[in-house]
Amino acid sequence: MTTVGAGKYTYTLIQGWAKLPAGETFGNTSAVATDSQDRVYVFQRKDPPVMVFDRDGNFLDSWGIHSITDPHGIFIEHDIIYLTDRADSVALKYTLDGKPLQVVGRRGFHSNTGGETPGDLVPRAAGPFNYPTEMVPSPSGDLYVSDGYRNARVHRFSPEGRLLASWGEPGKEGPNQFHLPHSLLVDEDGLVYVCDRENSRIQVFSAEGRFITMWTDLRRPLDISMDSEGVLHVSEGGVSGLSPRVSLLDKQGGVVARWDSEAAHGSWVDAHGDIYMALGATMRVDKYVKQG
Repeated sequence: MTTVGAGKYTYTLIQGWAKLPAGETFGNTSAVATDSQDRVYVFQRKDPPVMVFDRDGNFLDSWGIHSITDPHGIFIEHDIIYLTDRADSVALKYTLDGKPLQVVGRRGFHSNTGGETPGDLVPRAAGPFNYPTEMVPSPSGDLYVSDGYRNARVHRFSPEGRLLASWGEPGKEGPNQFHLPHSLLVDEDGLVYVCDRENSRIQVFSAEGRFITMWTDLRRPLDISMDSEGVLHVSEGGVSGLSPRVSLLDKQGGVVARWDSEAAHGSWVDAHGDIYMALGATMRVDKYVKQG
């Protein structure tokens, strides 16, 4: 078995961790998250979009057939699931067993950014949404959405889905400029961490959207999650001939641990410190099991 990391942050890699039912194959495994019972929810780009496993990789359930056009981001907190349907430009809340709770945005309506090709730097930023990437809750109950593939913004909503604020403009260098905000996280202090993917950096904002700092020692950050000790886990896609990797960062952006890996479009750290890797077009889920 492959072992990575060092000291407290040492892991054993289990490739192809998820055990699918006989005859089943994954589609593009876009994202992954766990609930309070350590069940693992894989968000894939085929029906059924949500596949549920136990922590050993045994298949438990699936749901969502015909309900998601283009699965992208998943986040779970207090056993509520937050999803984004990228091509339909909506963000969604579900129960753990697949009952819909809330839709933020209008299905099929795309705001006017002038962007046509997902992933290109858009001519201008606009309101919600144009190919959003992830929705996450905050301690205040407000909802934050990274709006990235054909926009360059982060939006903040009330718990009821009322737009409170938006920030961000297209750009490659300056603070508050985004080129594909791909994932985000809000910590217990209300700080908002945004994976500015194509700019190979994470930008940090206050709850109200005031720029605080940026971390540039990254290679196309794809997804971000946080463990119980406040360590940020970031999967990176690689850039300019440099390999993909996993980076564990403290809240000042300092590297706690780091190793080369396959590129995980989606990733998640669970309550045990284990890391799940949704490998996208590789159509697989791997797991790094924390040792000790």
